[in-house]
Amino acid sequence: MKKPQNVFLIGPMGAGKSAVGRQLARLLHLNFMDSDDEIESRTGVDISFIFEKEGEDGFRKREAKVIDDLSKIEGVVLATGGGAVISPQNRSHLGARGFVIYLYTTVDQQLARTQRGRERPLLESGDRRKILEELMEQRDVLYREVADLIIETDGRKVRAVADEILDRL
Repeated sequence: MKKPQNVFLIGPMGAGKSAVGRQLARLLHLNFMDSDDEIESRTGVDISFIFEKEGEDGFRKREAKVIDDLSKIEGVVLATGGGAVISPQNRSHLGARGFVIYLYTTVDQQLARTQRGRERPLLESGDRRKILEELMEQRDVLYREVADLIIETDGRKVRAVADEILDRL
């Protein structure tokens, strides 16, 4: 298979989309973009603040605009937010405009990877395991629906995942 013009990474929080995306972009000599980072750049505030002020619906509207804009750019590796696949419009844009890779990880791995680091608004209230299990139950089918390739990331280093993707492209 020839190198795709665009690669879009989807999957749950903690799957490694941003880290793998940066590495993969270097290997493919493409630009790296992150939809959450772009939302924060455009608004001047963090994702948690948007959730607090506008709720998840407000955030998802901003996310849809950013994914529409970024997925039109040629020559990018784009890491999307974990919930980007909720929107049929997002799934359609991603599927039509690039090669979509689902970075799959288990809930146990998500728990370990989301303990520290970036704030996760959806995990701030309630039992983290239960929330992650419910999100996976709702979203896994959507990730699989749009994915051209599924890569497991549990217990793997970023470079190993990026190398596997490169081999499979």
